[in-house]
Amino acid sequence: MNDLLNLFLRYTFELDLNWLLLIHFFLVTYFICVIISVRRPVGVAFAWIFIVMTFPVLGISLYVLIGERPVGRKLTRKITRMNREYEQITKEMRTHYAVDKQLLPIEARSFSLLAESNNGTPVVAGNKVELHTNSLQILQLFIDEINNAKESLHLEFYIWALGGDADRVGEAMIAAAKRGVACRVLLDSLGSKDWFKSSWPGRFRNAGIEVTEALPIQIGRFQFRRADIRLHRKIFVIDNAIVWTGSMNLVDPRTFKQDSGVGEWVDAMVRVEGPVASQFELTFSFDWSVDNPKITHFRDQKSPVVPYEGGVIAQQFASGPVYRDDVLYQVMLSAIIDAQEELTITTPYFGPDDGLMQALMATARRGVKVTLIVPKLNDSKLVAWSSRSYYADLLNSGVFIAEFHGGLLHTKSLLVDKKAAIFGSVNFDQRSLRLNFEISLIVYNIDFCSKLETLIESYLAQADYVDPKAWAGRPRWHHYLENAAHLTSPLL
Repeated sequence: MNDLLNLFLRYTFELDLNWLLLIHFFLVTYFICVIISVRRPVGVAFAWIFIVMTFPVLGISLYVLIGERPVGRKLTRKITRMNREYEQITKEMRTHYAVDKQLLPIEARSFSLLAESNNGTPVVAGNKVELHTNSLQILQLFIDEINNAKESLHLEFYIWALGGDADRVGEAMIAAAKRGVACRVLLDSLGSKDWFKSSWPGRFRNAGIEVTEALPIQIGRFQFRRADIRLHRKIFVIDNAIVWTGSMNLVDPRTFKQDSGVGEWVDAMVRVEGPVASQFELTFSFDWSVDNPKITHFRDQKSPVVPYEGGVIAQQFASGPVYRDDVLYQVMLSAIIDAQEELTITTPYFGPDDGLMQALMATARRGVKVTLIVPKLNDSKLVAWSSRSYYADLLNSGVFIAEFHGGLLHTKSLLVDKKAAIFGSVNFDQRSLRLNFEISLIVYNIDFCSKLETLIESYLAQADYVDPKAWAGRPRWHHYLENAAHLTSPLL
């Protein structure tokens, strides 16, 4: 009897094992087919295939979560529909400001055309651009702008953190709404999760402020929407005439992430008065319409303000998945290739792909002074180790690498030949370049670039240059850890 029972159990176990192996085979085969159905970098495809074959449960789960770039079928359809309405507005804008492009130097015109391609906005003359570098002063200036607003206040940020002077901005918004200013606040669901859990959303709505949560994370919908695609923009538009943008979230650096061990976050913002503000208003209106479930069609914003005589030529540059795919990558690549004398990049997170790395190395080797400024300490250990895996190749090509030790350098900028600058929310990594909804201001003005250069010099004064010889002699285990961390970069 016992022998029969043991035989039955053994047979059942083998049958179950065979079924599990068969299910495993079909699942792995299916996801490998899914992976290769989309043309992507070979290294990325092989990395995913390796993970799915080696760790099928974990690998398939990760691929479902972050393997593709979808924002959800419903949201994709809405973006596509509204993008057709948006396209008509930007087409008229490009026609209206066509003459402004002639004010650019000849060498900058093709670059501006690339930035406006695929339904982008054109260069616009007559703007007053100011660079601000003190976070606490910026927060106070936000409050002053809110107190002086007459018609509308539109805020769009990745993070609104609780505490400090960021709360004072919220109180000013409530006061503005009560005196009749139309206020709208659009925040990323993940970046501002603590804010959404607090009493602030209720207080805002009770005061008449409209609040929308962008790209909400919904359990059970990960198979339809990639959870880590985020709204990373920083936009604050006042009365359709003034806009603030840059790297800074709505946070007080004295209280934000003080337990991360990297010091205070160091940011910079630009304040722009002039017709380019209406381009940022347009992007805000588009994002607001897409993320607000009550809105079914995109509507235009008010007419732009009169330009300043002799003002700065500038161009808003918005990017994101589904719409304007890969234009940001092409713009960054073109900026690197176009540099003739000097190229300086500041970024908190550095994780380029092979194309951008080759462009950086080639630019340095043809005699351009290429400088990369990154924080010495980073709030992400994985990013920090992965970033250092690029150092050897860059240093051997003649790129200067400076590690900032005055806090977490969060400013994102690219300065080309001291004549043009890209300034905004874009990190020099694949997340910003491929996944997130980002915003930048491209400025074609020597005076502004001179001010940005002065800021960069202040960063370099608080930085240590990486010595190529010392770097080559670092412990061998560092080399292995860096390269191991680097393996994760194409999957993010």
